[in-house]
Amino acid sequence: MSKQRVYGYARVSTKEQHEDRQLIALREFGVSEESIHVEKQSGKDFNRPIYLRLIKKLKMGDTLVVKSIDRLGRNYEEILDQWRVINKVIGAYVVVLDMPLLDTRKKDVDLTGTFVADLVLQVLSYVAQAERQNIINRQAEGIAVAKEKGVRFGRPPRNRPAEFDKYAEMYRHNEINDKKAADLLGLPRTTFRRWATNKA
Repeated sequence: MSKQRVYGYARVSTKEQHEDRQLIALREFGVSEESIHVEKQSGKDFNRPIYLRLIKKLKMGDTLVVKSIDRLGRNYEEILDQWRVINKVIGAYVVVLDMPLLDTRKKDVDLTGTFVADLVLQVLSYVAQAERQNIINRQAEGIAVAKEKGVRFGRPPRNRPAEFDKYAEMYRHNEINDKKAADLLGLPRTTFRRWATNKA
């Protein structure tokens, strides 16, 4: 019979965020360094390469440890589905360090305890998704306010060179090709052609 293993999973949404607190918590729990898997990707769904590889490693009796439920994911229905797969299909355990009630290693939990754990999981999963939606809403509101104040997003518009009209007219009368005109004006060929045909 294979030895039961304990794995840790840490996740941050962007490369700029740091997973230090999660790693400290996983190490303090006793997860070995080589068994900690770190991912820098959004929790909007479970289509994450490192997480998917980790789930494939899990065997019956193994334990998956996360610091908080939102590190597992932020999609309410998918969190519940993954929880079922890990516990019921694979037969592994899950430990959520920030929420002792969410520790499926406790085999002596009675019916009431199981009900409370399931209820807590559903509430926390919902909160994780609601927070993700709030972040999206705040970003959209911030962009809208910035646009109202005249803040421009994306590349600044390119100014047309002083002699553009001259070469554009020559191009339209087939006196010069678009590549030559673009080179003379110091413009990308596609930009010159778009401006010259009034599609800008």
